[in-house]
Amino acid sequence: MNVTFAFALFTILLFGAPVLAQNPCVDCLKAAQEQLKQCLGNAISQEDKNSCAERQQAKSKACENGACEIERAKSQNTDDVPAQKK
Repeated sequence: MNVTFAFALFTILLFGAPVLAQNPCVDCLKAAQEQLKQCLGNAISQEDKNSCAERQQAKSKACENGACEIERAKSQNTDDVPAQKK
C-alpha cells in the first residue's frame, strides 16, 4: 500500500509541477513579490520601504500588461475556437 501511495504521489508531482510552472503571469507576479521581500529585507528607512513598494507596484503592473495580458488573450482564443467551429 505504501508503494502504491508513493508511486501515485510521485506521478502527481512529476506531471503536476510542469503545469504550474507554465504560467508566465503567475511566475512574473511571484518574482515581483520575491523582489519586494528582498528589497524590504535590505531597506533601512521608511523611504527605502516606500521605494520598494513603488518598484513592486511597477513590476506587478508590467506583469499585468505583459505576461498576464498574453495569458488572458491565449485563454480567450482557446475559448473562442470551439464557438467558431459550431
